[in-house]
Amino acid sequence: MMTKFKIATLLLAMAATPVVAQTLAPPVIVIVDLDRVVNESAAGKTAATEIQGKINALQTRATTLQGQLKTDADAIQAGQANKTLAGPALEQRAQAFGQKQQAAQAELQRLEQDVQRARQYVIKQINDAAQPIITQVMRERGASIALAEGATLQHTASLNVTTDVIARINTSLPRVSTTPPAVPATPAPARP
Repeated sequence: MMTKFKIATLLLAMAATPVVAQTLAPPVIVIVDLDRVVNESAAGKTAATEIQGKINALQTRATTLQGQLKTDADAIQAGQANKTLAGPALEQRAQAFGQKQQAAQAELQRLEQDVQRARQYVIKQINDAAQPIITQVMRERGASIALAEGATLQHTASLNVTTDVIARINTSLPRVSTTPPAVPATPAPARP
């Protein structure tokens, strides 16, 4: 049976023994520039060309609509100036012009949104494909952390694995779609 003295001595000896902290190995970090992955991968370059075509079509359509609106506006102004367009006829033409102008703006806005959705869809597809590749590169390098290049202030070039990620994406995902899935229709609010 232990006496109080032996217990106190044992406790004192345990307290005097230094506790050895568990030491962890320093983390291995890899850096990935996802913007470069999107812009320099084969899929990203091909998609950028396709999206530029959509932008060019948008600009052509905008020019066409502006020309049509200018022609209508000039006709209204000429009718006012030579007094062939006045009263209710002028109001109707002006109202029709306003509606046509609003429709043109709505069409261009929809086309711009389509271009933005296409860009976002391309980025999503490439980023989704990059994630397992980044995980694989991390394992191969014994890394425990992958950081986006934009999240670092400074780093050595040896930590950057972007070129390796791009090469692997070029093999696994040579193309992406620039046509995003249709936006689900929003249901109309219920009427009380």
